[in-house]
Amino acid sequence: MDQKAELKRAYKENPPPPGIYKITNKANGKVLVGKGMDVQGKMNGQRAQLRMGAHRNVELQEDWKRFGADQFIFEVIDYLTPSIDSLQATRKDLDALERLWLAKLEPYGKGGYNKAPED
Repeated sequence: MDQKAELKRAYKENPPPPGIYKITNKANGKVLVGKGMDVQGKMNGQRAQLRMGAHRNVELQEDWKRFGADQFIFEVIDYLTPSIDSLQATRKDLDALERLWLAKLEPYGKGGYNKAPED
């Protein structure tokens, strides 16, 4: 088996873990909470978008430009054990875990970059 096929097989057998990440602005304390089925990959994508000036969260992008990359901390704050039942069940569990973290951290308005939930 060639190396590329072996890497694909290994990836399928051991997919990256889903979880919750947090981006913290050290300059003003604001945070963004997000989720990803590949949480490390998702967080790396967020960092790349910010570096390119193409992040969809305008306020976060403006603060990145204003304060600089060294003022931001990227961290995984929770991992989720994937459901053995299905990918859909894992996604549902990940959504619930994100809601718990959003309720705990309340990263809205002056405290964060997330959009406040509608009642």
